[in-house]
Amino acid sequence: MKNFTFVNPTRIEFGKDKENNIGQYMAEFGVKKALIIYGSERIKKDGLFDRVVKSLEENNIAYAQIGGVKSNPVLTKTREIITFARQENVDAVLAVGGGSVLDTAKVVAAGVKYDGDVWDFFSGTPITQALDIFSIITLAATGSEMNTGAVITKEDTEEKFFVMNPALFPKLSVINPELQNSVSKEYLVYSAADILTHSLEAYLTVKDRPELINLLVEANIKTIIRTTNALLANPNDTEARGEFAWAATLALNGTTLIGFEGASYPSHMIGQAMSAVNDIAHGASLSIVVPAWMQWYKEQNPDQFKRFAQEIFAKDTAEEGIAALKDWYNQIGTPTTLSQGNIDDATLEHVLKVLERDTYSWGLNEIYTPAVLREILSYAK
Repeated sequence: MKNFTFVNPTRIEFGKDKENNIGQYMAEFGVKKALIIYGSERIKKDGLFDRVVKSLEENNIAYAQIGGVKSNPVLTKTREIITFARQENVDAVLAVGGGSVLDTAKVVAAGVKYDGDVWDFFSGTPITQALDIFSIITLAATGSEMNTGAVITKEDTEEKFFVMNPALFPKLSVINPELQNSVSKEYLVYSAADILTHSLEAYLTVKDRPELINLLVEANIKTIIRTTNALLANPNDTEARGEFAWAATLALNGTTLIGFEGASYPSHMIGQAMSAVNDIAHGASLSIVVPAWMQWYKEQNPDQFKRFAQEIFAKDTAEEGIAALKDWYNQIGTPTTLSQGNIDDATLEHVLKVLERDTYSWGLNEIYTPAVLREILSYAK
């Protein structure tokens, strides 16, 4: 294994009814006033919001609230919430929702403490401080509940970029799998594609990988496939829901990303450009891009691609492994072609134009030239 330093300070409270103790948990960190950030009004209709507020009040924590965060969160909404958070003089943010809500909350937490425009963080300005961040996860996918990352879209320039900084580690995240029982089939399968991609990209782009890390990643991938199938059959399968939720966290909390060097994330780069242009769900963009990218890249790391085929799908060749992944995506109902993602020829050209710029931000411009990107996406037709 290569040398590494591993730090993950986020505390996880996992299990049934844990969200009912959020006020107690936040009080332990000295929170006096929190801004509750959420997406849709569903959390009010199903009683989750009331339970959260009750817990805050019982622990003498004041609160303000703001909703309306959408999937593929945008900069304009983030700026709006920063202004509101300053007006309310909060000392913590509490995200109640999925990755889009939590990513927004993270950027808000940093933006409140910064005198300039928050987009500066996505252009290289380091984050030096942030409000305390807490989360209650209602959709497992991004792993944002236990990592330093956040992704926001700048609508006017169609830039969907990420920022990573230790200040964005949540202090504490609550994962109650039962809160995710109402997730639609559509978003369950999109989440599965997202989680698999978090596991797959470093797994397939690095040749010299520790065996332990390979085994951990393979176990996580197989868990996602198994539990997705189980949840499609029975959305109330609590055991499957719990394993799915924790696998989502493990895929991107750093545990499987240590002991090696040189990983790259081209599928996320391409998928994020698609979402910026077309507002396609992030997971849906990845289920389109990943098999296409694998088809193009397979000869550059043949041993690992063959291992993927054998260990994940019990197939003999890389080609068969790619086909098996695509077949599974089709079986669960997430798109695998551009047309299924409502990306027509004109939109594709728009995406390719955006990628000409974005490859430089990702440091992948030398490998992923316009011609290469066009070739990759030709496999998704």
